[in-house]
Amino acid sequence: MATIQFDLVSPERKLASLDATEIQIPGADGDFTAMADHAPFLTTLRPGVLRVKAGNDVTEYVVTGGFVEISGTAASVLAENAMPKGEVTREIIDGFIAEATAAAETAPSEEIDMANKRVADTKALLDII
Repeated sequence: MATIQFDLVSPERKLASLDATEIQIPGADGDFTAMADHAPFLTTLRPGVLRVKAGNDVTEYVVTGGFVEISGTAASVLAENAMPKGEVTREIIDGFIAEATAAAETAPSEEIDMANKRVADTKALLDII
């Protein structure tokens, strides 16, 4: 099966660099799957779980936002916050919720709907622990 080069980087560390068969991405406008020969695409991330399939292995990462650049041969994710799902705790998610809530409280009126959606998406991360 054809593969696509996958890289996941957060400000703290590089989390992954591998050949993947598919990548399920929580895009700002909805979830999508990137595979080899995907059309070039650039989008933002919403808080959610990013799943990477390499062979028979699936690895999951929690992301809170950032950018994704897809080409036919590579997918690069630059995440605001990212960590393997197994490292996520209630306290970490509570911190993400507090950050999103504080940002929503000071958001300009034209951005309030987007900020409130981010709070809701971040709260939904509680369902994964």
